[in-house]
Amino acid sequence: MNRIKVITVLFFIGILFNACKKEVKPIIVTPNDFHAAVDKVTEVMIHDIFSPPVASRIYAYPNIAAYEIMAKNNNDYSSLSGQLHGLSEIPEPKNDQQINYDLAALIAHMDLSKRLIFSEDRIERYRDSLYGTWRDRNESEFNSAKEYGLLVAQHISEWMDKDNYKQTRTMPKFSVDSEDPSRWQPTPPAYMSGIEPHWNKIRPFVIDSASQFKPTPPPAFSVEKDSDFYKELKEVYDISNEITAKGDTSEEVAIAQFWDCNPYVSVTRGHLMFATKKITPGAHWIGITKIASRKNNADVMETVHAYTKTSIAIADAFISCWDEKYRSNLIRPETLINQHIDDSWEPVLQTPPFPEYTSGHSVVSGAAATALTSIFGDDFHFNDDTEVAYGLPVRSFESFNKAADEAAISRMYGGIHYRAAVEIGVKQGRDLGRFIVDNLETKKE
Repeated sequence: MNRIKVITVLFFIGILFNACKKEVKPIIVTPNDFHAAVDKVTEVMIHDIFSPPVASRIYAYPNIAAYEIMAKNNNDYSSLSGQLHGLSEIPEPKNDQQINYDLAALIAHMDLSKRLIFSEDRIERYRDSLYGTWRDRNESEFNSAKEYGLLVAQHISEWMDKDNYKQTRTMPKFSVDSEDPSRWQPTPPAYMSGIEPHWNKIRPFVIDSASQFKPTPPPAFSVEKDSDFYKELKEVYDISNEITAKGDTSEEVAIAQFWDCNPYVSVTRGHLMFATKKITPGAHWIGITKIASRKNNADVMETVHAYTKTSIAIADAFISCWDEKYRSNLIRPETLINQHIDDSWEPVLQTPPFPEYTSGHSVVSGAAATALTSIFGDDFHFNDDTEVAYGLPVRSFESFNKAADEAAISRMYGGIHYRAAVEIGVKQGRDLGRFIVDNLETKKE
């Protein structure tokens, strides 16, 4: 009888054990998981109001970490070690570890993203939710991927910390030269100081130096009415008046607003001044990268490759552009138009707080479009819904280069740049982009 009881108890214990035992399944990482992770970074950057140059750095390092992990397990792609300045080969996993490389790449991406932003808790909540799901699905697979992903993230972080960013945080603020009428001055309504005047000291990723793609100088400064410079100034004023007179039907105003991407817009209501939050130019092109990847049905490796190559081009473009901005230190149209033509004139877009030449959006757009064209091809039609979240409609483009051209001219329609800054700027970006495409081996032929 006692034997029967023991057998019965063991039988029911077995049933309970099997009922409680979790079903172990492989963890599948999809392209949408990476899109969501990048979107989360964008969301936090908007909340934290990072400047456009700093935002480009925040995109680049997490994508590079993810790419390096995945390229280690994919013979079709080359490591970036030895190609990006100062980057050494990432560590190998332990000999006895079976690694889910896609998962490790996503974990490394989130860890580095958290290190680069201010509102770490926003990334942590997102990460912890995913960690819980993965742990429940397959704890062993998750733990090995997490260990390796964090190991690589630390390796990339140590490389990142040598790019001179921390040193630039303590360098002197930009000094305004009020004696020289050609030099940049803070603009209304916030009259902010010039941002990131030392960004040319940041270590570039692929280009040889910040000055490698130094553009031709802008037209010689002059307020004489027959001078080339004054003609460009007057052109900004005349176009602004012409397009705003059309009212709501103005296509040029719509273009300017679509590509605004100014995270520093200040709004004044009575005695109250506050900032509206928007994406940066780099974030807009990262959004286009997501659109192109989805349209092309890119797999996880192809998606991470697209984000990485594009974010590297954007980051180097900002280093190159900011080098020129604070070299030429050119005054903005708004200041001169108010001084010499019309003291009540306001541009369609709010003037951002840094010197005029060359146009940052133009340089970045030229570089990003060149990188994306090298991946997805020319004549790649896409519908850009990046700005829908900010109340703007979808715009369609026949190619990345046509989108870049529109982004460039939008700055002139917006009243914040002269023609030379956009035309020479987009060329500067394309030249830089071609250099990156020609000198950075990613996908093997």
